Amino acid sequence: MSVSVLGSGAFGTALAISLAGNGPVTLWARDADQARDMQEARRNTRRLPGADLPETLTVTSDLERAAQADTILLAVPMQTLRSFVSAHADLLRNRALVACCKGIELETGQGPLVVLHACLPKARTALLTGPSFAADIAKGLPTALTLACRDPETGAELQQQLTTKNLRLYRTTDTNGAEIGGALKNVMAIACGAVIGAGLGDSARAALMTRGYAEMQRMALASGAQPDTLAGLSGFGDLTLTCSSELSRNYRLGLAIGRNETFDPSITVEGAATARAVHAEAQTRNLDMPITAIVVALLDQRLTIADATAQLLARPLKEE
Repeated sequence: MSVSVLGSGAFGTALAISLAGNGPVTLWARDADQARDMQEARRNTRRLPGADLPETLTVTSDLERAAQADTILLAVPMQTLRSFVSAHADLLRNRALVACCKGIELETGQGPLVVLHACLPKARTALLTGPSFAADIAKGLPTALTLACRDPETGAELQQQLTTKNLRLYRTTDTNGAEIGGALKNVMAIACGAVIGAGLGDSARAALMTRGYAEMQRMALASGAQPDTLAGLSGFGDLTLTCSSELSRNYRLGLAIGRNETFDPSITVEGAATARAVHAEAQTRNLDMPITAIVVALLDQRLTIADATAQLLARPLKEE
């Protein structure tokens, strides 16, 4: 079965590099000049410098050609997933589609698999999520991910096809839990970055990660997810990685907020839109999610770090 990756950002490129170890892979880049440069230079110097593209990886800007694959990985930003799939529904309709983005759509409060189902109700869909940095995958370093798919048979087929020498995939049918874990960990990474950026210390970060995990579980359970899913790679695993490394764009945004520095607006940070979407959903469902609310206030510059810290520490005492 053939594989294509749509989206030549760092993560899409890294996945294509790893999958090319199994056989021919096509990587689609929106920009024709970028596609040509990558194909000739055998590197993605814009998004993933230093990583060589194997000979079994072909880069193209011809979407119709890339969409001929049996399995298509959608490595596009969460907030553009719906528009992209809707615009190219005819090309994608009869393929197995694997979403590789993490987040919650700002306008609808929906995760990637719900968005795919809304655009293509009959498509076979799955979500690839979990603790992973593009640079590690591209280097061939060991990485474990969650493959979430409601249909066990499709999930098992994709697990076999997308597992590589350095990518180990674990399967789950709990798509709600996988979506929520992958989305909310970005919100908590912004909060943890702000804590470290403001010089509040590693102990404060550990506390924030723990209470942030409680918020993730609260939202997941309210959405019908299984409790064990959040304890796995798509929840606890991804939370640990993104809340402790400057390779995470969400964490770096938090660092900039904590240091009162300007953050590059051209960098896509999924957690910013997700925080707003989750905060709105939490209010609708009357869920107590104080860290998420604080992140939104920090993003909107309605609170300083000092005010945010004071608010969290002044919350009523309770059992854990």
